[in-house]
This record gives sequence, structure tokens and C-alpha cells, in this order.
Amino acid sequence: MPSETWLRGLPLAVLTMSVVAVPVLLLEPQGLPRMRSLENELRNVEDENAELRRNVAKLRVDVKDLRENPEAVERIAREQLGLVRKSEVVFQFDRK
Repeated sequence: MPSETWLRGLPLAVLTMSVVAVPVLLLEPQGLPRMRSLENELRNVEDENAELRRNVAKLRVDVKDLRENPEAVERIAREQLGLVRKSEVVFQFDRK
């Protein structure tokens, strides 16, 4: 009947191994600290994705405006490209 004694002690042996192994596995560099690091990285990536989604939404509005509003095209041409109409006179001043 030695096998019955062995079977009775098996749950206690598994419990003892668990009590020792779980804290060791959680506290090793690939355990809980790694999990927390990955959670922080995930939060940062999610924040970055949200910012990119906001930027994409704004760019879509800008594209729609440029396609549908000639005044927006003129504004961009004037502000970013420095273009003027043929009938306009441009004055340049030198700062000294």
C-alpha cells in the first residue's frame, strides 16, 4: 500500500511546490515586473493611437474643406506658398 501513501502526499507536495514557485516566477525579471512594463507600454501605445486618430480626423476635415471650398485653397496658397493674385501688388520690406 505504498502507492496509497504516495497518492495522499501528492496534493501536499503540489501545494508546497506552488507556494514556493509562484512568488519566484512572479518576482523574476520575466514575471510581474515585465508584465507591468508591458502594461505601461500598452497604455503609451494606446495614447499614441488615440492622438493619431485625432490627427487623421482633423486631416480628413481639412481635405474635405480643400475639396469643397475654394476659399480654403486660396488661403493655403497665400499662407503656405506665398502666392498672390495677378492684380495684387506686393510690398517687401527689409528689416535692418
